Amino acid sequence: MTLFDGKTLSWKLTGQVLELALHHQPCNEIGFATLEELENFAEHLKDQASEARVLIIHSQLPAGFSAGADLRETYRLLQSLTSAERAAGVRNFLERIHGVYNSIDALPLITVAAVHGVVFGGGFELALTCDMIVADRSARFCFPELRLGLIPGFGGIPRLKRDLGNSFVRDLLFTGRSISAAKAATVGLVSQLVGQGEALRVARGVAAQIIKVDSTATTMAKRFIKRIPYEELQQEIDLFCELFNRPVVEAALRKFVESSDVQPYLP
Repeated sequence: MTLFDGKTLSWKLTGQVLELALHHQPCNEIGFATLEELENFAEHLKDQASEARVLIIHSQLPAGFSAGADLRETYRLLQSLTSAERAAGVRNFLERIHGVYNSIDALPLITVAAVHGVVFGGGFELALTCDMIVADRSARFCFPELRLGLIPGFGGIPRLKRDLGNSFVRDLLFTGRSISAAKAATVGLVSQLVGQGEALRVARGVAAQIIKVDSTATTMAKRFIKRIPYEELQQEIDLFCELFNRPVVEAALRKFVESSDVQPYLP
């Protein structure tokens, strides 16, 4: 049963499985339109908590799960605002996206990201809010933000640190390079590595298994093993805002916007 069909995403409930599908061309960039519909989804989740047991997040686009923040929209915002307005606008956007991501992270439902292709920046951070990541072999994970003079701003550093060793986190951050789904599986980032085009099917199979387990025990186990690093998440927002207004960031965004590459976000 389709519950919402928007410009950037849609969701449906099938039995006890809620599916959030991303479909914003070209690669599910996260700008104001996506943020508004994600906020709508987060509000909707309050009504579905008693009906659904599992949430699956996936992409309907061939390019991948998500390329992250909409950098072209960000650059246009920079050009239209004063320095003070930029600072306030960026902080407001980050506070809002953190509100959505934190609500997904804290859900009593079990959450599964089914990913393929590009899983970069803010898209990678969305996947990290989930309890499990099922990846097909085409998936590549990356935090390219340091290339722009920034850090990940949607909660990526605290959530990745929560799940993996610091040496791997530093490697991803400091190099800005992407890693394959196979590498992600070896370090424990990915719970299942599957064939190309199989991530959603396998995620649905995982959901079917989860539903067989006692719901109260599942919720309590999740609450016990998955702590949300709220203090570090707020620190990340502060650091991002401190970096954002520098000329080097505007220059890097201009270079990105003016690039003739088909996929300029790829390292």
